[in-house]
Amino acid sequence: MERGSRPRVFVPALFFIALWSSFAQFGLITSLSDVARHFGAVVAGAHSFRSQVGLSGSQVGLGLGLVRAASLLALPITAWADHRGRRHLMGLSLIGGLVMTALAAGSPGYWWFVVLFALARPLLTTASALTQVLAVEMSSTTARVTHLAVLAAGAGVGAGLSALIHGLVRGPQAFRWLFAVALVPAFAAPWVTRRIAEPPPPVRPASARLGAVPPALRPRLLIVVVLTFVAALVTGPANGYAFVYGEGVLHLGAGTVAAIVTTSGAAGLAGLLLGRRWAQTLGRRVTVAIGMSTLAIAACATYAGGPALFAGGYFIGIGAAGIVTPASNALGTEIFPRPFRATAVGWAVVAAVVGATTGLVLFGSLADLSLGSGSSVLRLPALITFLPLLPALVLLRQLPETRGVELDVPGVVPF
Repeated sequence: MERGSRPRVFVPALFFIALWSSFAQFGLITSLSDVARHFGAVVAGAHSFRSQVGLSGSQVGLGLGLVRAASLLALPITAWADHRGRRHLMGLSLIGGLVMTALAAGSPGYWWFVVLFALARPLLTTASALTQVLAVEMSSTTARVTHLAVLAAGAGVGAGLSALIHGLVRGPQAFRWLFAVALVPAFAAPWVTRRIAEPPPPVRPASARLGAVPPALRPRLLIVVVLTFVAALVTGPANGYAFVYGEGVLHLGAGTVAAIVTTSGAAGLAGLLLGRRWAQTLGRRVTVAIGMSTLAIAACATYAGGPALFAGGYFIGIGAAGIVTPASNALGTEIFPRPFRATAVGWAVVAAVVGATTGLVLFGSLADLSLGSGSSVLRLPALITFLPLLPALVLLRQLPETRGVELDVPGVVPF
């Protein structure tokens, strides 16, 4: 059966896998303010980051960075899919990640919380990465970006669901209930993954090593790695500190912050629809450039100071992320041949992990320097951390444009 005529049952199945993976990963962010207060010490009347949040910026940044760094283990797991197939590995990774997330509900201390999430992160990252690979390989040329937009919407719904539960379930132990919910999709995951056909394993040269790509593809992969690193330098702290800043520094209620995050899903949906259209008309590279530059500027506004800038910057940032996600995911997979596609995505995951970890630690360390006070305490850290993304976008010119290109045609090398 040709790719374009395959049943579309795999699309909703991948949608739910993306949703559950995002829900479990975003739980770390939505609960962080509660966790910091529960395991730290808030000092009334003081104005430093630590006194308002409960833990120091370095502790928060290091904890988030360690969880992100654990995703480095996703490279060998994801690359294994180029040897043994996609679906089975995706299902096992999802179940394992959800179970470890549920175990974090019993964390007796902050660093236990960090360790358990660190064990879950590479498995959830692998599941998310393989949904992207499967969506590209099982879609026609015209439907590819649309299906990637559906997966991005699933990830957005998962993040919004996590924020919604965080806002509705309150109390000193509320974060434990949020993590325990991950057991529900863990039981449903086997049934959903069976709805997806297993493509034949890619045919790789016998000499190909796990995690390696041919020399001819390495310059292209290096550009993708650099761009992914710089983008994650922004998205890591821009998302990771949102609840801590909104609840701990701006003193907005948990319900208010959850409402901002949840309703920003409308901006994300609008961004996905716009990004899908632009990726098919303007091309992948132009869409990525527009979305990422808007995201960097919006992230600076989010932490510039005050509830209005926080809400407005967050809304625009989520919309920009919606614009860039389908195009960047398409570009990052379409430019690599099938035998090395999952491996290339694995290296992009590594770049995202290192970039996000660097951004989180840098952002938290700058926050500890008390370069501002009150609501402006994170203004300068945001400018220093986020603006370097803009000049790096020139590297997009070095990647081939993949709009309208048919993939994996026997005997044809498109680039």
